[in-house]
Amino acid sequence: MVEINIAYEGGLRCGARHGPSGTELVTDAPVDNHGKGESFSPTDLVATALGTCVATIMGILADRHDIDLSGMQITVEKEMVVEPVRRIGRLPVTVRVPGQVSDEDRQRLENGAWNCPVNKSIHPDIDAPITFIYD
Repeated sequence: MVEINIAYEGGLRCGARHGPSGTELVTDAPVDNHGKGESFSPTDLVATALGTCVATIMGILADRHDIDLSGMQITVEKEMVVEPVRRIGRLPVTVRVPGQVSDEDRQRLENGAWNCPVNKSIHPDIDAPITFIYD
């Protein structure tokens, strides 16, 4: 179990503290939803969680199979919808992998990305395609 402690600071801003490490972050409501947009919104953190989870799982596999992922870049675009309720509608992910990667290693990395815990945890109504680009 990991405990996250959250304090509402007013003005649609929250402070969150990661129990095990003590690391803190701030969230703010986005401008299009009554906020100032001065930090990550809660839904931005969902997009961030997806991208960093993909990177982490791919990194674990790369370490295990001696694949160099130095310089890998991941972009997640968060698209909101308002009908039937305001929620995340799409989280397209683009993974750019530099260098030479064998077909076998590509398959291994891509399977890992598709099966990262965050990807498996998001609601099936959220369209979350992953595009892999190998340089």
